[in-house]
Amino acid sequence: MAEDSNGELRPELAALRERLARTGDEARAGDRDKRHGKGCRTARENLADLVDDGSFQEYGQLAVAAQRSRRDYAELQLRTAGDGIITGTACINGARFGEAATRTAVIVNDYSVLAGTQGFFHHRKLDRLCELAERLALPVVMYTEGGGGRPGDTDVLTQIAGLNVPSFAAWARLAGKVPRIAVNNGYCFAGNAALFGCADFRIATRRSWIGMAGPAMIEGGGLGRFDPTEIGPIEVQERNGVVDLVVEDEAAATAAARQLLGYFQGDLEHWDCADQAALRDLVPEDRRWGYPVRRVIETLADTGSFFELGRVHGRSVITGFLRIEGRPLALVANDCQQLGGAVDAEAAEKAARFLGTCNALGLPVLSLTDTPGFMVGPDSEADAAVRRMASLFTAGAALTVPVIAIFLRKGYGLGAMAMVGGSFAEPVYAAAWPTGEFGGMGLEGAVRLGYSKELAAEPDDASRAALFEQLVAKLYEVGKATEAAAHLEIDAVLDPADTRAAIREALIGAVGALSRR
Repeated sequence: MAEDSNGELRPELAALRERLARTGDEARAGDRDKRHGKGCRTARENLADLVDDGSFQEYGQLAVAAQRSRRDYAELQLRTAGDGIITGTACINGARFGEAATRTAVIVNDYSVLAGTQGFFHHRKLDRLCELAERLALPVVMYTEGGGGRPGDTDVLTQIAGLNVPSFAAWARLAGKVPRIAVNNGYCFAGNAALFGCADFRIATRRSWIGMAGPAMIEGGGLGRFDPTEIGPIEVQERNGVVDLVVEDEAAATAAARQLLGYFQGDLEHWDCADQAALRDLVPEDRRWGYPVRRVIETLADTGSFFELGRVHGRSVITGFLRIEGRPLALVANDCQQLGGAVDAEAAEKAARFLGTCNALGLPVLSLTDTPGFMVGPDSEADAAVRRMASLFTAGAALTVPVIAIFLRKGYGLGAMAMVGGSFAEPVYAAAWPTGEFGGMGLEGAVRLGYSKELAAEPDDASRAALFEQLVAKLYEVGKATEAAAHLEIDAVLDPADTRAAIREALIGAVGALSRR
């Protein structure tokens, strides 16, 4: 019984409640106020915002730093609560997808405890959650703010360097088994940054600095003194692809993590979408004009379901998620307003990594293709184009999930093949809009290369330009979408307004066939 005959709590239960209370924000009001003073939330405030009410089951709440030999135990309980990390499991998005589909492992590094550094019991708690996530196939959301390894754990007498911790291998071992989402706000250095970088999807606030070493380690290595805000600023880490999504603050980051997790939790019963007739006019009649492909994506997708990752990294290829009639899909799309839609080395590598992750996690792929091919030239080769572009073919060849290809306009050369799994024969359904055009290389380049003698023979610039346009028009007629379909190089040509229905039918057929294997 919880109470004795006088209605009072038994002493051991009262002691437990008091001990647990020391780990909460009320008992640590000074730390809480310091966080708030910096415009940040506490670890437990982020936790409460992330998980469904009443669903969090905590692991290792009573842990403290391994420093009993140098500090008062009562002080450790308050000042090193949980050894700087909150771990447990909870439902996230349970009201949308049901409890059975939404149990998630949750790891929240607590910067208010020893700057979020990783100590002995901190690692033990992290290891326990990674092991549970692997054993129970639980997705993981991890908040990574912290300063890396901690040298002050004096209670640990059986280690020299302390490098035999399994945490990093355990976290990395989850790759391809469960979705791993990392969220960061503030400083994230050394071991914390390694965890952030290993995640499948990486979200950070604008007030994030992320680096494989913090100021002390850099100075200790004889590399000079730097302020923490000089190391891995968010503008750099977003541009180079370390961060997939940048948001304003922790509230926005938490909301993004919940939405991102949802794409791996199941279908939605209720949805709506824009008037699909609008798709008919989004690609310009003049094939030389660019257009905002995100408007195509947002019109095609269920309302509010498009979730983009890596927007300013590898900009000519868009990667992200969307839903079609409630069903989640991974998305790759060419942005013809960046490099004319050409796939450069950075975009190829970005898309390859994204496809590999989504394939391992079982999401079908929708490719919206409009590309003149791979980016070429000496500058491209200096960016290791051969190796990095080839990675997109390797990723495509490894795909076991269905790929659905919709050619919005240009489908030229190796770049177009790489965008749809490595070959036009790879998708379970490949269709084009009437604006589609196809060839081994871009029409203009093909004319310049194939008809150089004829063009050179023209007497003046005006006649040469007229012949050039005539030859381009001739090749366009040969390679337009209806001719590609007539030669069975693609499966169909669609009224753009029917695209959602075509994707739905292809998806139902492909997923149904795979489930019967």
